[in-house]
Amino acid sequence: MRTGIVILPEHRWWMAEHKWKAAEEYGFHHAWTYDHLGWRSLVDGPWFGAVPTLAAAAAVTGRIRLGTLVATPNFRHPVPFSRELLALDDLSDGRFTLGVGAGGVGYDTEVMGDTSPRSRQGRFEEFVTTLDLLLAQDRTTFSGEYYEIRDARSAPGCVQRPRLPFVVAANGPKAMGVAAKYGTGWITTGPDADDETAWWQGLARLVERFKEVLAGIGRAKESVDFHLSVDSSPAYSLTSVEHFRDVAGRARALGFTDLVVHWPRADGPFAGSEAVLERVAADVLPELVG
Repeated sequence: MRTGIVILPEHRWWMAEHKWKAAEEYGFHHAWTYDHLGWRSLVDGPWFGAVPTLAAAAAVTGRIRLGTLVATPNFRHPVPFSRELLALDDLSDGRFTLGVGAGGVGYDTEVMGDTSPRSRQGRFEEFVTTLDLLLAQDRTTFSGEYYEIRDARSAPGCVQRPRLPFVVAANGPKAMGVAAKYGTGWITTGPDADDETAWWQGLARLVERFKEVLAGIGRAKESVDFHLSVDSSPAYSLTSVEHFRDVAGRARALGFTDLVVHWPRADGPFAGSEAVLERVAADVLPELVG
């Protein structure tokens, strides 16, 4: 099982740099940051853009994969965003993965004056479709319900061919269809549940549902990486070394190939101890490889 870690873009670079370097040194396979204008209870605190943050991370790392978790069409247009993605793929020398999702109602939509969820799924499908075209071919013309693209150029193209990989966030059946069609990987936050046992039970049902969606389009489940953003569960994964080991074992038993956790914070969301993270990296991550 591969492991990844999310580093929220909330610190000035002189503080954040060591986290990105440490993520690579600890042995994580991938490191991610949120692509939001602001996030939940942290909306009034410091917050930096995902694209420049990942560009800086690419400059100070050499092996770990980097990505957005997740970019959405809530405040992005596929044409200029595709240019930024090409740059990140180039700056990282082919280590960039696009985590992409539909997004939900929250600060990102409120600050842009869009609070209606009516069109969100349709816009998401077109967003992924157009990014797929823009990143895989030299010129793109597209006419849809949400986007109009006229002869957009995409030189020099991605370092990773035919395009950089997509990991598509999906919990519902329509989004799962997008993940099955376009995703190198699928990522889920699991079900809405206050009880940890109920959360794992609901997660198992989501896994089976996604396998059915893959089978429905004739795609083997082995062709898609299954990512779990495990800190959406009622219990933070890095509460203790023992808890993390239990979480990793449960995720692996359900067929997940990749487990994503969050860098511990001093308080609020993902409150925890960096000492636990260090012990997990030293004692548990090596056990998960292979």
